[in-house]
Amino acid sequence: MLNTEHLPGAVQTIVNRYWQRMLEGEQSDTAELMRLLAANPVLQEELCKVWVASDYAANLCILNPVLLVDLIKRGELERADKQDYLPELEALLSEFFNKEMKSADADFKRTLRRFQQKQMLRIIWRDISGKAQVMEVCADMSHLADACLQSSLNLLHHWCTQQWGEPRAEKKSQHQYEQNENPGKLQTMLVIGMGKLGAFELNLSSDIDLIFTYPESGETHWPNAADKNKPVISNQQYFTRLGQELIEALDAVTSDGFVFRVDMRLRPYGSEGALVCSFDAMEDYYQSQGRDWERYAMIKARIVAGNKLEGAEILERLRPFVYRRYLDFSAFEALRAMKMQINKQVRRKGMSQDVKLGPGGIREVEFVVQALQLVHGGRERGLQVASLHKAMQELVRNNYLPAETIDELDEAYLFLRVLEHRLQGLANKQTQSLVSNPVEQQRIALALNFASWSDMLAVLETHRGNVVRHFNEVIHDENEDDSATDENDDSEWLALWTQEINEEAALKFLKEHNFEDAEQSWALLTEFRKSRDFVLLPVESRLRFNRFMPVLLDAVSESPTPSFSLSRVMVLIESVSRRTAYLILLLENPGTLQQLILLCTGSPFITEFLSKHPVLLDELLGGISQPPEKSVLQNELQQQLLRISEDDFEEQMELLRYFKQSHTLQVAAAQITGRMTVMKVSDYLSFTAEAVLEQVLKLSWQYLVRKHGYPVNTDGAHGELDFAIVGYGKMGGIELSYASDLDLVFLHKGALDKETVVPEKSAADTQTAPRVINSREFYTRLAQRIIMMLGTYTVSGKLYEVDMRLRPSGESGLLVSSLDAYRQYQENEAWTWEHQALVRARGVAGNAALLQEFYRVREQVLAKQREPKTLRDEVVSMRLRMRDELGRKAGSQKDKPPFVIKQGEGGIVDIEFIVQYLVLSQSRICPALLEWSDNVRILEAADGCALLEPGDSHVLTEAYLALRSALHNFALQENDLTDPLLELVPFRESVTQVWKRIFATDV
Repeated sequence: MLNTEHLPGAVQTIVNRYWQRMLEGEQSDTAELMRLLAANPVLQEELCKVWVASDYAANLCILNPVLLVDLIKRGELERADKQDYLPELEALLSEFFNKEMKSADADFKRTLRRFQQKQMLRIIWRDISGKAQVMEVCADMSHLADACLQSSLNLLHHWCTQQWGEPRAEKKSQHQYEQNENPGKLQTMLVIGMGKLGAFELNLSSDIDLIFTYPESGETHWPNAADKNKPVISNQQYFTRLGQELIEALDAVTSDGFVFRVDMRLRPYGSEGALVCSFDAMEDYYQSQGRDWERYAMIKARIVAGNKLEGAEILERLRPFVYRRYLDFSAFEALRAMKMQINKQVRRKGMSQDVKLGPGGIREVEFVVQALQLVHGGRERGLQVASLHKAMQELVRNNYLPAETIDELDEAYLFLRVLEHRLQGLANKQTQSLVSNPVEQQRIALALNFASWSDMLAVLETHRGNVVRHFNEVIHDENEDDSATDENDDSEWLALWTQEINEEAALKFLKEHNFEDAEQSWALLTEFRKSRDFVLLPVESRLRFNRFMPVLLDAVSESPTPSFSLSRVMVLIESVSRRTAYLILLLENPGTLQQLILLCTGSPFITEFLSKHPVLLDELLGGISQPPEKSVLQNELQQQLLRISEDDFEEQMELLRYFKQSHTLQVAAAQITGRMTVMKVSDYLSFTAEAVLEQVLKLSWQYLVRKHGYPVNTDGAHGELDFAIVGYGKMGGIELSYASDLDLVFLHKGALDKETVVPEKSAADTQTAPRVINSREFYTRLAQRIIMMLGTYTVSGKLYEVDMRLRPSGESGLLVSSLDAYRQYQENEAWTWEHQALVRARGVAGNAALLQEFYRVREQVLAKQREPKTLRDEVVSMRLRMRDELGRKAGSQKDKPPFVIKQGEGGIVDIEFIVQYLVLSQSRICPALLEWSDNVRILEAADGCALLEPGDSHVLTEAYLALRSALHNFALQENDLTDPLLELVPFRESVTQVWKRIFATDV
C-alpha cells in the first residue's frame, strides 16, 4: 500500500483510488510492477508524487504498466542524457519499410503512439520527481518531437515514393527531357520547427508549430524502366500529400491517442496558404509580404526533420527578413501592437490568470528578449539564437540589459514554465490558466513543493510583478505618458506637417515658434511631401512619418536657429525616407533626436556622414568625453571579428567599416559638443586606425597562410608573423583627421628565396593543399591584400586611402622591404626630406621584435652627424619648393583656408619643418628628441634640452594646436571659415618669427 498519510484528505483520496484501480486491474504486468515498487521505497514515494501531479501519468501506469516496468528495468528514469530517441524509434519502425502503406498504416501509428507514451511517462516522472530541471524537460520533449517527425517522415517518404515516384528537381536541358535520363536532383521535404519546438523549449502538452518546404520545383520520376509509363505528379503535389500524411501520422486521435498536436498556421499565408512551398516561394513571401509577427516567429525557426544541410540554406536565405543590418527599433513598435492585441484578447476572454498571456506572463518575458534580439541581432550574431536562455546570456554579455534584470526575468521565466508544466501535466491538456478547483489547487501546490496554494500565489505574484516592471522598462510606450498639452502641441505640428492648414497660417505658426526663415522651412516641407520618394511610400511608412515629423518639428523649434537646423536634419531624413525604421529609432530615443539636431546643426560633415551611413544613428545613443584606451578598441574589434566565420570575407569587410565609421561619428560628436580637445580627437582617430590595421594584418596573414603555408624568416624559422607596418605622416605622428590618408611602409624579415612551409595536416588534404610560393612573393601578396582590404569600396564605403609613396625609392620601389634593405636605403640613398619624414614614423602593427629593430634603425639614421649649414639649406629649400609646387597644383584654392592653415606662411607645415630640423640637427646631443613621433612632445623635449629661445617652444605648441583645431573644424564645417582665418593671424605671425630666428631667412 502506498504511504499517502502526508497528503491532504481530498488529494489522498485521489491517489488511493488510483492505487486501488491498479490493484484491481487485469494487466499482466501489474504484478511485476508491484514487485518492483515493493523492493524500492524511493520508487513508491516518486510514484505517489507523480500521481498527485498528473492524472495522465497515473492512467498510463494503470492501463499500461509495462511502460513503467520497462523504464524501471532499463534504468531510464535515472538517465539524464536521454537526448537522441531516433535510433530506438527507427529500429521499431524499420519493419514497415517492407510493407505497403495501406496495410501497415494502422500498425505504424500504434507503434509511434506507444513509443511516445512511454517516453512521455519517463519525461513527466523525471520532471515531477525532481530528477530533471525544467529546461532539461523542455529539451527532452523537443528531441522526442524531432525523432517522431524524422522517423515518420523517412517512412512516409518511402511509402509516397512507392505510389507517386521520386520527386526530382527540374531537368536542365532539352536532351534530358527527350531522353528521359539524368533526372534532376532528388528532392526531400524539410520540416521547420517554430515556436517552442524550434527553441528546444517544448512543453509537456504543447502543439508543435511546423512549416513544410522543399528545395526546388520539378516533378516525380520513376527510376525503373518498367515503371516509366506510370503517371507523374509535380513536386508541389507530391510534398503536399506527404505533408498531409505526416500531419495525420502525428495529429490523428486513434484508440492509442495522438503523438503531437500539429499546428500549420505559421506557414506563408497562414491557413489559406499552400501546405508546402519551395525555397524560392518561401523567400519571396517573407521578403515581400512577411509581417512583423512573422519576424518574431522566425527567431525560433529550426530544421527539425529532413536534410539539415539543405535546411541551413533556406534559413540563411530567410535571415535578412528576421535580422536587419541596422539597429531596428521598429521591433518595439511592432511588439507594442502585438501586445495590445494580446491584452484585448486577455480582457475579452477573461484570461488575466493565464500564466502565458496574462500580465507578467511567459509571453512578456519572451517579448522583452525577442525585441532586443530583433533590434540588435542584425549586427550581433550571438543574438541570432532560438533559445531564450542563450539570448538572455548574450544580452548580458553585450550590456544590452543589466545582469540583475536578466536574473529576475530568468527566475520568473523558469518558475512560470514549471507552473505551466504542472497545469498541463495534470490532465495532458494544453492550458496555461490557473485552476479554480480547490482540490486541483492543492495538487498543483504540492507538485510545486508549496505547503498551500496561497503560498504558491505569493511567489507567483512576485515573479509576475518583476516581469511587468522590466517589460515596461524595455517596451515602454511613450504615448502612455503624453499629457493633454503635449497632444495638443503634437496635433498642431501634425496639421502643419500634413498641410491641413494653408500657407498663411503655416507661416504664422512657424514664426510664432521662432523659425527665422519660415518661408524656407515651409517650402522645404512642401517640396519633400511632393517628392517622388515620399509619394511612393507605402501606407505604413507614411503613417510613421505622421508620427515622427510633428516630434521633429517640435524638437527643432527649441534650437537657436530652427529653420537652419531643419534644413540640415531634413538632408538626413530624405536619405532614410524609404527606411522608416530609423524614424522609429529616433522616436524611441528622444535624447538621440536632440543630439542629432545639435550635431547636424553644428556640422554638415556629420549630416552627410549619417546620410551615407544611417546605420550609425544608434551610436548617438551614448556620448563620450575621452577617447577609449587603444587596448579597449583593439579588444572590441577583435571580439566582434571572432563571432564571424574566418571564411566570411564580406562580413569581415562590413564589420571593419562599421567599426571605423561608428568611432569616427563618436569622436566627431564629441568635438562638436566640445567634450574632446583636438589632441584627444587625433588620438582617438589614430587609435581606431591602429586597431583596424592590426586586425586587417591578422586576417590577411591567416588568409595567405591557408592558401600558401608559412613564409620562412632569415633565421630559417617559420610560423611567426615576421612582418610590420610603419605609419608615417599623420598616422605616425598620432595626428589623424577625419579624412586622412594612411601613409604606410611595410617591412618584413623573410628569407626571400625560401619557399613557404605547408603544415603536415594541410598537405595531407590534396584537394585543399596550399600552393607553395617563395617568401618574397608571400609578403608582397600580404601587402597587396592589406591595401585591398583597406581601400576596396563596399556598400558601406571603404576604410582608408593608403599612400605608399614614402617607402624606399617611392613609387618605383618594392611594395614591401626587408629590414636590411630598408636600413641600407635610409643610410645610403635616402634624401634629407625622407629623413624628415622618418621623424614622424612609428610602428603601428605587426611583429613587436621587428618593430623594435625598426626603431633602432630610425634612431641611428636620425641621430647621425650632419653638416649644419647644408641641412639648414636643404630644409628651407624643400619647404619653399613644396609650397610653390602645391600652390601651383591648388591653383585658386591656395587662398582657401585648408591651404592657408596647413601650407601658408606660419602654417602647420612650417612648424613641422622646424621640429624635423631640430631632430635631424640636435638629436645627437638631445636623445629625448627621438623618443616620440608627434610634434607636441618633440617640442617639449626640445624645450627640456634648451634648443630654442625661451618661450619659443610654447609659442610653437600653442600655434600648432590652434591651427590643427581650425583644420579639424574646417573638416566638420565644410565651409570657408574666413573669420577663423583672421583669428589665426597672430599665431601664424609668431611661427614666422620663430622660423626667421632659426633659419635666418624668410619662410
